[in-house]
Amino acid sequence: MYKSIDELVERIDERNSDGKISTLIGVSIDKCFINSVANINGTDLTKYKIIRRDDFAVSLMQVSRDSKIPIARLKDYDQAIMSPAYPIFRVRDTSVILPEYLEMWFMRPEFDREAAFIAVGGVRGSMPWEEFAKMRLPVPSLEKQHQVVRAYQIVADRIAIKRRINDNLDSTMQAIYKNYFVDFTPFKSEPTCATKLGEIPASWSVCKFCDLCDLLNGRAYSQEELLDSGKYRVLRVGNFFTKNSWYYSDMELEDNKYCYPDDLLFCWSASFGLYIWNDVKTIYHYHIWKIDFSKTAPYYREYIFLYLKQELNKLSKEGHGSVMAHLTKSGVENLDIVSPPEEIIKQFHNSIIPFIEHKKLVEKEVQQLTELRESILSKMVS
Repeated sequence: MYKSIDELVERIDERNSDGKISTLIGVSIDKCFINSVANINGTDLTKYKIIRRDDFAVSLMQVSRDSKIPIARLKDYDQAIMSPAYPIFRVRDTSVILPEYLEMWFMRPEFDREAAFIAVGGVRGSMPWEEFAKMRLPVPSLEKQHQVVRAYQIVADRIAIKRRINDNLDSTMQAIYKNYFVDFTPFKSEPTCATKLGEIPASWSVCKFCDLCDLLNGRAYSQEELLDSGKYRVLRVGNFFTKNSWYYSDMELEDNKYCYPDDLLFCWSASFGLYIWNDVKTIYHYHIWKIDFSKTAPYYREYIFLYLKQELNKLSKEGHGSVMAHLTKSGVENLDIVSPPEEIIKQFHNSIIPFIEHKKLVEKEVQQLTELRESILSKMVS
């Protein structure tokens, strides 16, 4: 039996009139809540909307442009506040539809595609609430809903465990990096020299990032060049977060426009980050740099990977705007970096590579689980 969203939910417009709630959140395009980074000093929070546990919030702006609706169910707080621009709603009757089941429906790529199609005629690609509320979904028996939700949650929990393992591996690698190249613990007995980056072992030097490696630009594509199928996948920034929305190309390009297994990639637009590519030969998009080690050697990869992670962490603490301002190609190329002797880089590589290999195995497991999770979503209409 199909029902419209409007039949299943009710809109909520509860205001923070006494100003007691100060936890301000927003919804990301990845369909999760994020803490707001807005400066709320002097802001009148009494006009903000209250959202409570199991309530949903949605952003209906620019749906056709992003081809995705930022929408999420509140699970991590009993209550929070949001901008008045967000429509907030909750399930009318949990004996008809479970909030968890409705959330799963909103996670489906097919839901986003339908919404994007509807929103094409809206102002700036936005979607009026009335159009959103008309969208329909199948509502099976409560027993069937519980079964689907349980199956989905088991897989989601496994993915969360695997991601925590990778977080721990990242933390361990960062600690080893700090021990080597920030605290210089293995080299305490060596004489030091003063540099613009502080005291370092006297046999080391300071150079520019571009003295050790190069940033290679990916290829820019027009929408017409991105195919639904083809010889090569086109890796865009969003594909690091979801593997079910690929574009393809049949173009044969120069070799430096492809990424290969074990290449180090740097996303510099929107969702910035560093990744060691763990898949087949793929074209990478203009918003991604590939880091080339022809000037040094492949075993510099782990040193540069962790150095850049440290630099990104520093910039993040200064605020998101600062990160984006510094992430220009020339800005990265001209970063000052400590250059240890080559034998130290080799030693560091050997200490880090077991963690890198472990992480790659876990990432493969996460990908398999993610595909299983997406198959559960795709079967919600069967």
